Amino acid sequence: MILYFIVGLYVGMANAHGNVPLDQDDCVRGAKGSKVHLSAYQPQNDSIENYCGEIPKEGEIFFVVDLIDRALRNMPVTMRIVRGTNETDDETVSLLRTGHHPDGVIEGRVNLDKGNYTVFITGESIPPVHYQYPLSVQQINYIDFARTVITLLIISLLLVLFMYKFVKWKLVRNWFSSRQI
Repeated sequence: MILYFIVGLYVGMANAHGNVPLDQDDCVRGAKGSKVHLSAYQPQNDSIENYCGEIPKEGEIFFVVDLIDRALRNMPVTMRIVRGTNETDDETVSLLRTGHHPDGVIEGRVNLDKGNYTVFITGESIPPVHYQYPLSVQQINYIDFARTVITLLIISLLLVLFMYKFVKWKLVRNWFSSRQI
């Protein structure tokens, strides 16, 4: 029973990225007819893992934007990375203007220092389509930290409760066995 409870805690912590339907993927933005998917990679740190919000270490980052819908593949698309959250007022770290993408993939790479950034993806259609992804590079994720601490606390409390019940049960059993003649 305790094992089921612990597994239940971790099911909610699963990150919706990877082998999930597009409508449940945290890295997909847009509405029907104009969806994009962002993946960021740091092969120097982890050759398999991809990110779209929290990047664990500063340094060189490879960005891949998948233009899911065909309409986006036939228009110019701009990817802008800014330090902060404001597309026009904050410092632009990287700007990638591209033409048509029959394969539906835009790639770029940039060196990012520790801090908060935003990736803006703009499809130059009429009207223009805008997507944005907040990025946190080498920042502490307090929500994940709190989940871990709470999970460890619950596991510890359950173990203490189990040990208490076990010791109490053993004492009661010994008491009953000492009463029998």
